[in-house]
Amino acid sequence: MLTSVEEASVPLRPAVSALPAYVPGARVAAGARAWKLSSNENPYPPLPSVLDAIARGATEANRYPDMYAGELVEALAAHTGVAAENVVVGNGSVAVLAHVLQAVVEHGDEVVFPWRSFEAYPIAVAVAGGKAVTVPVDAVTGRLDLPAMAAAVTPATRVVLVCTPNNPTGPVVHADELETFLAAVPRHVLVVVDEAYLEFVRDPRVADGVDLLRRHPNVVLLRTLSKAYGLAGLRVGYAVAEPRLAAGIRAVSTPFGVSHLAQVAALASLAPAAQDELMQRVEALVTERTRVAGALREQGWELPETQANFVWFGLGDATLQRAGEAKERGVLVRPFAGDGLRVTIGEVEANDAFLAIAATWR
Repeated sequence: MLTSVEEASVPLRPAVSALPAYVPGARVAAGARAWKLSSNENPYPPLPSVLDAIARGATEANRYPDMYAGELVEALAAHTGVAAENVVVGNGSVAVLAHVLQAVVEHGDEVVFPWRSFEAYPIAVAVAGGKAVTVPVDAVTGRLDLPAMAAAVTPATRVVLVCTPNNPTGPVVHADELETFLAAVPRHVLVVVDEAYLEFVRDPRVADGVDLLRRHPNVVLLRTLSKAYGLAGLRVGYAVAEPRLAAGIRAVSTPFGVSHLAQVAALASLAPAAQDELMQRVEALVTERTRVAGALREQGWELPETQANFVWFGLGDATLQRAGEAKERGVLVRPFAGDGLRVTIGEVEANDAFLAIAATWR
């Protein structure tokens, strides 16, 4: 370990010194037996065809990847129904969000977002030099308060972040709500619609992100292959934006930010045959989500209506105690101290183990 007689005198940026720590989901210790429902991962491993592509790609690990992931961009554009010039890829949607903010936020610009929402938002905003303006999520329903978010926009606002479905509470923003919101937000304010859990949504009232983008050029969509596609360990996220914004986001992106293995795995996952099988897995998880939510209601729980791959328990001050109790019984969940627990939909056996624990809390 490198030590010195005194601490370095090189100052950190005040915004960096004040950053909240990102707390990842708990991991299963080596050799331990536990169910991991603490991270929003897909419990299924990559498809055999994807694993084969990764194995073949590993033989080229001595070479730099395609810097702008051109083939993958073309595939994602075709998959999304837009032109390649509308798509920018990055090392997961978190990195893409950081690049979006770097492209448009000047020091001191306000960024409005709901809270509690995705834990990376305040970190990304602060690193970009922005000023976070948070708007409370409804404590009972877990829904975003879009009228309050629109009212929070000032002349200093540069970006608004809309997480739908909202992580960690689960509800989705409906199309009419988003249309009203976009009509109230000035056209020069960027609205980032974070759709990380898009494939799990079954609510027919959900907004069509691509249609929104076509009619509102100040909208940017954030999407990922970590959840539905089971590539969380390889990190592939992307933004969809009008060409000028996309070019700006691309200009500040980390060079070679998506590894060669991530690119080949993503391409293999987007192949038509793989798409069919992957979406069958997503449907199985949605079915399991419905079963878990129904069982929890039978236990007496009144929870937000989730359209993601997790459920939310607003436990307040009891949160850490309940998370500890679950861990003692072999189930890892994600606590947000003072607010609540997020529990990912995992294997049937894992979900059953958690349901047995949740029943004791009633």
